[in-house]
Amino acid sequence: MNTVQYPRVGETVHRQTLSNGLEVITVSKPYHAKSYAFFAVRYGGMDLRFCQDGQWRDTPAGIAHYLEHKMFDMEEGSVMAEFAQRGASDNAFTSNAMTAYYFTATSQFYENLRTLLRFVSTPYFTPESVAKEQGIIAQEIQETEDDPDWRVYANLMECLYENSPVRIPVVGSAASIRQITPQTLYECHSAFYTPANMVLICVGSMDPQRVIEEAEAILPQTGGATIGRDYGGEEGPSPAKREAIQTMEVSMPMFLAGYKCRPAPGGETLRQSIIGDLACDALFGSSSPLYTRLYEEGAVNSSLGGNFDMLPGAEYVYVGGDAKDPRRIFDEITQQAQALGRDGIDESFYQQLRRAAYGGMLRSLNSMENIAVSMAEGYFRGFDYFSFPEVFDTVAKSDVEAFLRENITLERAALSVIHPLH
Repeated sequence: MNTVQYPRVGETVHRQTLSNGLEVITVSKPYHAKSYAFFAVRYGGMDLRFCQDGQWRDTPAGIAHYLEHKMFDMEEGSVMAEFAQRGASDNAFTSNAMTAYYFTATSQFYENLRTLLRFVSTPYFTPESVAKEQGIIAQEIQETEDDPDWRVYANLMECLYENSPVRIPVVGSAASIRQITPQTLYECHSAFYTPANMVLICVGSMDPQRVIEEAEAILPQTGGATIGRDYGGEEGPSPAKREAIQTMEVSMPMFLAGYKCRPAPGGETLRQSIIGDLACDALFGSSSPLYTRLYEEGAVNSSLGGNFDMLPGAEYVYVGGDAKDPRRIFDEITQQAQALGRDGIDESFYQQLRRAAYGGMLRSLNSMENIAVSMAEGYFRGFDYFSFPEVFDTVAKSDVEAFLRENITLERAALSVIHPLH
């Protein structure tokens, strides 16, 4: 077992790669009453087309999310009852690139860990349960499609990307989930839910060696074959289309502007993430000159905000909110980005942003869930999240200015707007 001390973040991490390829990570919190386990698979909504045993396969949109729902079914009933009987709280989520199952407990940690490992590695689907779930997920999809916040984002992704599966909602559509059968679920579980494609992260006062022993006793002895993935054809810098306009039941216009970003250089994923986040703070963060001016003018309200996202084959900035004149705000954001890239960010303001961003990353380590999610994403993307202080030190103001100058341009931009019905 490899034990690493991280003095700059005050953490101790134990790591071991098992013979089946599973990465087991424990983060010691010896004085915490609560413990947290997070079992994640590098498989999400974007993994619709993959190669197994030399053959490419296409699967229905929404299948990763559907599989997540069905994994809680065991032959003896829903696994949630086991967690509840021990006072543990369990849940799961599916994102574009990851599916994760987790629990929080104050007692009987190892019993709950065994349950987690067992149900995630043991699929059980019947035609009846799969058919029943279609109705449940179809209702979830309908609620999502009726949500203006989701609709404005989905429309933006369809504008930005022509080939990437990021343009397809993680939940799929009512039509796509009707194509899902027990057989397709078993096949996707067999392809992706393999130890070498997963990571187990435990945060709390547990014994790292005991965690390893439990994993070795329950999980398959073999790691599984490497799966090829197809995230669509090459994307150029320009969006597939420039804008999407829709009307819905909203009180005032809402918008999202999106900008396709250059791919991060190899091995610089964490650094690019930090640069992109700082660029967003400088451009439209709540303390930025642009935000302050637009808010004081009444052109936007406190809903204005956005982020920098990095996904397989897709990196983009999005920003939006409620605005009386979305197109004007879109123009202002783009023009301000170019001005900052050309003329530079005020030095004192930049140092303020750096301190706030670094402090926010440190504060996120107070959350066991944030630790686990960040470390899992880092593991799947090839970086050690707890190294962020050292990576942060390498980021200069000029890097942030170059990011704005090169990425937040009209050539790379698309606009999604939802107007009120009346």
